[in-house]
Amino acid sequence: MPENYRNNNIISTSAIDMLMKFGDVESAERFFRSIKAKGADIHGALMNGYNLNGESWKCFKIFEEMKEKNIIPDEIGWNILIGACSKSGMLHHCQYIVNQIPLNIQNKIRIQTGLIDMW
Repeated sequence: MPENYRNNNIISTSAIDMLMKFGDVESAERFFRSIKAKGADIHGALMNGYNLNGESWKCFKIFEEMKEKNIIPDEIGWNILIGACSKSGMLHHCQYIVNQIPLNIQNKIRIQTGLIDMW
Protein backbone atom coordinates (compact mmCIF):
# COMPACT_ATOMS: atom_id res chain seq x y z
CA MET A 1 0.00 0.00 0.00
CA PRO A 2 1.39 3.44 -0.86
CA GLU A 3 2.81 5.44 2.04
CA ASN A 4 0.28 8.29 1.74
CA TYR A 5 -2.60 5.82 2.32
CA ARG A 6 -0.98 4.40 5.47
CA ASN A 7 -1.25 7.76 7.16
CA ASN A 8 -5.02 7.90 6.64
CA ASN A 9 -6.66 6.51 9.80
CA ILE A 10 -9.81 5.30 8.04
CA ILE A 11 -7.89 3.41 5.37
CA SER A 12 -5.42 2.00 7.89
CA THR A 13 -8.07 0.77 10.33
CA SER A 14 -10.04 -0.72 7.43
CA ALA A 15 -6.95 -2.53 6.13
CA ILE A 16 -6.15 -3.98 9.57
CA ASP A 17 -9.78 -4.99 10.02
CA MET A 18 -9.85 -6.69 6.61
CA LEU A 19 -6.63 -8.61 7.21
CA MET A 20 -7.81 -9.76 10.62
CA LYS A 21 -11.19 -10.88 9.24
CA PHE A 22 -9.29 -13.03 6.73
CA GLY A 23 -7.29 -14.46 9.63
CA ASP A 24 -4.01 -12.96 8.42
CA VAL A 25 -2.82 -11.77 11.82
CA GLU A 26 0.83 -11.62 10.79
CA SER A 27 0.16 -9.28 7.84
CA ALA A 28 -2.09 -7.10 10.01
CA GLU A 29 0.68 -6.81 12.61
CA ARG A 30 3.24 -5.98 9.93
CA PHE A 31 0.94 -3.33 8.47
CA PHE A 32 0.29 -1.92 11.98
CA ARG A 33 4.05 -1.60 12.60
CA SER A 34 4.47 0.27 9.29
CA ILE A 35 2.07 3.05 10.34
CA LYS A 36 3.92 6.05 11.74
CA ALA A 37 1.15 7.94 13.57
CA LYS A 38 -1.09 5.51 15.43
CA GLY A 39 -4.13 6.68 17.35
CA ALA A 40 -6.59 4.87 19.58
CA ASP A 41 -8.66 3.80 16.57
CA ILE A 42 -5.79 1.97 14.86
CA HIS A 43 -4.80 0.27 18.11
CA GLY A 44 -8.45 -0.66 18.60
CA ALA A 45 -8.64 -2.27 15.15
CA LEU A 46 -5.63 -4.44 15.97
CA MET A 47 -7.01 -5.42 19.38
CA ASN A 48 -10.40 -6.24 17.88
CA GLY A 49 -8.66 -8.46 15.35
CA TYR A 50 -6.85 -10.30 18.11
CA ASN A 51 -10.21 -10.97 19.77
CA LEU A 52 -11.64 -12.25 16.48
CA ASN A 53 -8.70 -14.59 15.95
CA GLY A 54 -8.54 -16.08 19.44
CA GLU A 55 -5.43 -14.15 20.49
CA SER A 56 -7.08 -11.94 23.12
CA TRP A 57 -4.04 -12.02 25.38
CA LYS A 58 -2.18 -9.84 22.83
CA CYS A 59 -4.63 -7.01 23.55
CA PHE A 60 -3.02 -6.49 26.95
CA LYS A 61 0.38 -5.93 25.31
CA ILE A 62 -1.14 -3.36 22.92
CA PHE A 63 -2.86 -1.66 25.85
CA GLU A 64 0.48 -1.32 27.65
CA GLU A 65 2.05 0.14 24.49
CA MET A 66 -0.80 2.65 24.33
CA LYS A 67 -0.23 3.66 27.94
CA GLU A 68 3.50 4.17 27.31
CA LYS A 69 2.63 6.51 24.41
CA ASN A 70 -0.13 8.30 26.38
CA ILE A 71 -2.79 7.08 23.96
CA ILE A 72 -6.10 6.79 25.80
CA PRO A 73 -8.65 4.30 24.49
CA ASP A 74 -12.06 5.63 23.54
CA GLU A 75 -15.30 3.91 24.58
CA ILE A 76 -14.95 1.37 21.77
CA GLY A 77 -11.34 0.64 22.73
CA TRP A 78 -12.32 0.01 26.34
CA ASN A 79 -15.11 -2.26 25.17
CA ILE A 80 -12.62 -4.25 23.06
CA LEU A 81 -10.33 -4.58 26.09
CA ILE A 82 -13.23 -5.76 28.24
CA GLY A 83 -14.01 -8.33 25.54
CA ALA A 84 -10.39 -9.48 25.64
CA CYS A 85 -10.69 -9.91 29.40
CA SER A 86 -13.88 -11.90 28.95
CA LYS A 87 -12.30 -14.23 26.40
CA SER A 88 -8.94 -14.64 28.11
CA GLY A 89 -10.25 -15.64 31.54
CA MET A 90 -7.23 -13.94 33.12
CA LEU A 91 -8.93 -12.37 36.13
CA HIS A 92 -5.89 -10.42 37.36
CA HIS A 93 -5.73 -8.63 33.98
CA CYS A 94 -9.48 -8.06 34.08
CA GLN A 95 -9.31 -6.27 37.42
CA TYR A 96 -6.31 -4.24 36.24
CA ILE A 97 -8.20 -3.14 33.09
CA VAL A 98 -11.36 -2.29 35.03
CA ASN A 99 -9.34 -0.11 37.42
CA GLN A 100 -7.97 1.85 34.41
CA ILE A 101 -11.36 2.76 32.91
CA PRO A 102 -12.10 6.46 33.48
CA LEU A 103 -15.21 7.24 35.52
CA ASN A 104 -16.87 9.12 32.66
CA ILE A 105 -16.61 5.97 30.53
CA GLN A 106 -17.69 3.50 33.23
CA ASN A 107 -21.23 4.88 33.18
CA LYS A 108 -21.77 4.14 29.49
CA ILE A 109 -24.30 1.37 28.76
CA ARG A 110 -21.95 -0.46 26.38
CA ILE A 111 -19.22 -0.55 29.00
CA GLN A 112 -21.54 -1.69 31.77
CA THR A 113 -22.95 -4.45 29.56
CA GLY A 114 -19.43 -5.60 28.67
CA LEU A 115 -18.42 -5.61 32.32
CA ILE A 116 -21.45 -7.74 33.24
CA ASP A 117 -20.53 -10.18 30.48
CA MET A 118 -16.90 -10.25 31.61
CA TRP A 119 -17.64 -11.12 35.24
